[in-house]
Amino acid sequence: MSNLVPRHKMLAFYGVPGTGQAGYTFRRMQFFTDLGLTKNPNEYSRKYVDEASERTDITAYAPAIGYAFDKHRDNMVLTDIVSITDGEKLGSDAVRPIVWVDTETGKGFMRNYTVIPDSEGDDSQVYTYSGTFKANGELTEVTATSADNWMTIQTGAPE
Repeated sequence: MSNLVPRHKMLAFYGVPGTGQAGYTFRRMQFFTDLGLTKNPNEYSRKYVDEASERTDITAYAPAIGYAFDKHRDNMVLTDIVSITDGEKLGSDAVRPIVWVDTETGKGFMRNYTVIPDSEGDDSQVYTYSGTFKANGELTEVTATSADNWMTIQTGAPE
């Protein structure tokens, strides 16, 4: 059991515009009820006449992160996503970096994603938002450190 990685040790950090690294502060994505990554590989399959079986290669990826969250006040990540949604922002105004980090090793992956809103207000008890973050750039391997118990991170190139 000690080799299993608990879900709460694999955290996502959202680049909130402002100060910090390259104009973003990477803040922990809290209060999400759904945050699952789908790789969406593009496949190229073919059957050669001299072989009995088909061959398949992956030619590209189109990652997407499905999200849903309960709206909380005074949370910079949620406030930014809500401003993109409510303001119906377009183009680069809706693109944010997200970093996935294994908090036990500090190893992670960063990519820009476009915030694609879907729905809001679907729950009768709390106000909710949902949508998808869709890949908008290349994947970069990073190392992450935190001085505040993984509430924010700083990133660098891997060692």
